[in-house]
Amino acid sequence: MQTAVHKAAQPSRAELMRTVTAIIIGNAFVAYDFTVYSFSAVIIGDLFFPSSNPASSLLLSLATFGAGFVMRPLGALMIGHIADSRGRKAGLAVSLALMTLGTWLIACLPGYASIGPAAPALMVLARLMQGLAAGGEIGPASASLMETVPYRNRCFMVSWRGASQGAAAFAAALVGASTTALLSPAAMHDWGWRIPFVLGGLIGPVGWYLRRRMQASAPQQRARLGPMRMFAAHPRAIVCGLLMMAAPSVGIYLTVFYMPAYLVRTLHRPAAISLLTACLSGLVILVVTPLVARAADRCASRKTLQYVALVASLAVAWPAFRALAHGAGDVAALVIITAYVALAVNNAGPSSVLVMEAFPAHRRAAGLGVIYSFGVVLFGGFSPLFVTWLISRTGDPMMPAWYLMAATLLTLAALRAFPEPEARGACVACASPPAV
Repeated sequence: MQTAVHKAAQPSRAELMRTVTAIIIGNAFVAYDFTVYSFSAVIIGDLFFPSSNPASSLLLSLATFGAGFVMRPLGALMIGHIADSRGRKAGLAVSLALMTLGTWLIACLPGYASIGPAAPALMVLARLMQGLAAGGEIGPASASLMETVPYRNRCFMVSWRGASQGAAAFAAALVGASTTALLSPAAMHDWGWRIPFVLGGLIGPVGWYLRRRMQASAPQQRARLGPMRMFAAHPRAIVCGLLMMAAPSVGIYLTVFYMPAYLVRTLHRPAAISLLTACLSGLVILVVTPLVARAADRCASRKTLQYVALVASLAVAWPAFRALAHGAGDVAALVIITAYVALAVNNAGPSSVLVMEAFPAHRRAAGLGVIYSFGVVLFGGFSPLFVTWLISRTGDPMMPAWYLMAATLLTLAALRAFPEPEARGACVACASPPAV
């Protein structure tokens, strides 16, 4: 626990806006660059992992994509520790620098035909760098946003981190689909696949400039780096927080990233619907997440609206997928999907704040980052693979609904058990000074 809490002068409105803008733009950039790889996975497989079997090339490319997920917990621990011990600004700078370097490496990397085995090795290295950055971004970004405002505005402010990820999903889908539509297959294979990475790489220096202008904070009390030490100090918060990640992780990976493939491959709907689904889902997350968070700030408990959203999404999951699988038209399908996303993927603000308020300031960024990153790896990252396997084994197109419902029940149980201060201001976190 912290031994002392020092009051700090509240930042001016201009400083606050500069800080929030730098965090949100940088976080959106990190999320965009981490996910846009999936839109070029087939081409990357051909160019960097050549094989006589195209399926093998794709699997190796997807395995490289998955390598980024494996590195996220390590990034959360390492960069979160930097943010907790040296100031939020330092951690945010490291995550953005790693993501920028990894993105430009992918954008400029010659293929296997040019440099041989070095090409796949460097591609894996680039994804490892991106994974470290993505894992290390969440904790410092969320803590920085939370610590810039009073208690009554925390959920709303932190929600913009989740909203920016919705914007990133929208941008990634739009850029990926636009390049595919505007370029010939030959041009896309030769050089067009690099365009989304170049665009993402150009945002990196902008985010770096904005974060360099952020007001630096005094370092927090130093905490020894190590997951076991953190777990020993906060076992209940870490275990329950990790299990609370089940519903949001499975929700976003199934309803946003996996849904286009599910609609086309399993339900045999037109391919054009995949672009609209991903774009609309991203927009819904961008708009709805701050609105829910604003309402959550007015509740006596951080858990209230989370219970409402989880119970409601549990109730409608089966009917929604039943309608998708049994005859809903394409327009109706889009409405159903976006409505479900609005209901099920909207708790980034209150859930993140609830977790961070369970940790003292000198463990806050690492605590949330580790919980989020392990949760994404354990529940989210592999959920499309598990659901695809379940559908292939059972032939039941309702498997995504059952999977979502199971994850929601797990999150409800964990949310109920998660420690929460009895009153506002009862936790160390509520008295902590701004630290960006």
